[in-house]
This record gives sequence, structure tokens and C-alpha cells, in this order.
Amino acid sequence: MHKIAVFISAAIFFLLPLTSCAEVMPSSGEAPVGKSDKSIESGASPEKKDGITIGFSIASVQEERWLTDREIFISKCNELGAEVIEQSANGDAQLQNEQCKKLLAQGIDVLVVIPLDSEKSAAIVNEANNLDIPVVAYDRLIRNSFVAAHVSYDNVKIGEFQARYLVDLVPEGNYMLLGGAQTDYCSIQVRKGQMKVLKPYIDSKKITIVETAWVEDWNPYIAKKVIEDVLAENQNNIQAIVASNDGTAGGAIQALAEQKLAGKVAVSGQDADLAGCQRIVEGIQSMTVYVPIKAEAEAAAEVAIKLARGGIVTGNSVTDNGKVKVPTILLEPILVDSENIVDTVIKDGYQKYEEVFKNIPVNSWPQQK
Repeated sequence: MHKIAVFISAAIFFLLPLTSCAEVMPSSGEAPVGKSDKSIESGASPEKKDGITIGFSIASVQEERWLTDREIFISKCNELGAEVIEQSANGDAQLQNEQCKKLLAQGIDVLVVIPLDSEKSAAIVNEANNLDIPVVAYDRLIRNSFVAAHVSYDNVKIGEFQARYLVDLVPEGNYMLLGGAQTDYCSIQVRKGQMKVLKPYIDSKKITIVETAWVEDWNPYIAKKVIEDVLAENQNNIQAIVASNDGTAGGAIQALAEQKLAGKVAVSGQDADLAGCQRIVEGIQSMTVYVPIKAEAEAAAEVAIKLARGGIVTGNSVTDNGKVKVPTILLEPILVDSENIVDTVIKDGYQKYEEVFKNIPVNSWPQQK
């Protein structure tokens, strides 16, 4: 297997009954095992009741979903009586660290971080620990540090959904693995899930992985260039592209379209962004994975408020970040294709019916229930 030399670093949903697997004491960042009935309910004898300020650091808002996360998170925090100071790092890990230092200096009670770089962001957590300010890792894990809590979706399962769907469509042939940013731990977990499904097919030589790549910042333009090169090197002999999100899928499909292969090569995705959903109903993207953002953003807000009030947060899972087992709230992703798109992302209000189907004839639009 040839590997691209450039590692381009760039619900209908029910919130799970988050029964006890771990507890975190915000003063220490430790994650002792304990018992509790709920993960984010109001705790007794809170240390703080008023004047809560949450710092919210976003890696980038270049992707559609992060704008939605930001809006819902801030709205929920405000509803719960907290102020939010928000910063976006525009895809710059060093800038994110600097912004977080400034947030910490403003006397915030909790810092919630969507990290750009899962390793470099440990420095943020260390700074916060020195000030006894708990840190919540939102969506993406922060590695090798005393993180107070992690709120995310099951990224291994997302990867399994993607690979299983493509294998069911194309059980034999040449596959390309198009990952997200290698600095994003979610990318690693998604790839882990993909390989759990693909390995037996690779071992039996039914599937050949002709190329692999990681895409810096999940950038669609970089993804397009990668796929252009892969198609040229393999004389367009590619049957499936396991793209880890809709942005990279979009770049891949642009490259396929230039070779008149769009709709002929199976392509996965994630995030159920508008363009991805449109491509699915047009028949040029095979599937996506919907992670109901409202559930994640509101859970993260509730966790942050709970920690700010000196309470104990429990999760329905734990995640080993290399230093501690972090109490984790893992939410369930939803596989979406042309068959269930109306009953999932559209019915849930995440995307609008008219927008999703606008590029196909009206007489072909499915009936809404």
C-alpha cells in the first residue's frame, strides 16, 4: 500500500441516560470511579450560584456546524444564567492557546475548548489547572492533561458507520482513506472505527487500500488536490473513498466530477451539512453521519454550569487521554442516506426540506410525513 508522503496536517435523538461510569472533582481534575443517577443534574450545595462566566474557545468556524454549535451553546448557557466569552482561533493552534490564556485571565469560571490540536491544547489545560479553573473538552478530546470532562459523539462508531456503508455498497475494489486533520483526535478515532470494519476485507484481499491521507484542518480544497493526485496515480481505478466528513467528501467529489466519476465512486461523509445532504439526494455522495448538535451543545453547557457551581459531573463513559481517564458524555450518532434523510436531519429541523432538495426536480421530491 502506497501512502501519501504529505500528511496534510491542517437526535431524532434521545440524550442518553447518562448513568454513572465516572466522576470528576473540578478542583483536582481527577476521575475517580463513582456512582450517580444522572450526569449533569443540579448538585446540592453549589459553591457558586450567580455571576457565572464561561470561556468558550472554538478551533475554527470555517465549517458550517461550528457556527451552529456556537449559537446553541451560548444560548443554553444564557438560559441557565451564565455569560459566555467566546473566541475563534481561525484554524491557528498557537492563536488558540494565546486566546485561551486571555480568557483565563478574565476570571472565567470554566473553560470549554473545541481544540484545533489535541496535543498542543494540553498547555491550555495546564494553565487552567494552575488557576483551579476546570476545562471541558468539547467534541474533540484534549490529550495528556487533567481535563475535567469530555462531551462528544462516539467517533469510533462514526468510522464504523462510514466503512460499513461503503463495504455494503462496494464489497470489493480499490479504496482510498481520506482522513481529517491528524492533529484532531477525533480523526484518529474515526479512522480506528473505519479500520475495524475494513481490516477483514483487506486481509482477504477483497479490498485494497491504494492511498491514505490526513487533511489539514479538514480543508476541502486540500482534499480535492489529494484525490486528484490519487486518481491520476491509479488511472481513475478507485471504487470507494472513505471520507471522514462532508467537507473532505465535497472536495473529493469535485475531483471525481472533473473525471466524470461523481456518483460512480462511493463516498462517505459526516456532519450532515447542507452541501453534503444535497449531494446525497443528488446521488453523488453515498451517506453522511448526523451528530445532533443541539444535544451536544446543550450537554456541554450543562456540564460547564455544573462545574462552575462546584458540582460533580459524571459521564456515561470514560476516555483515556494519555494522562487520566476523563469522565465522558458520549452521544449516539445517526447514519443518514437518501432513504432516511427526511426522517432524520430534516424532521429534526437541522436542515430545511426545500434547501436539501433544491437541486433536483420538484416532482422527484419525497413526501414529508
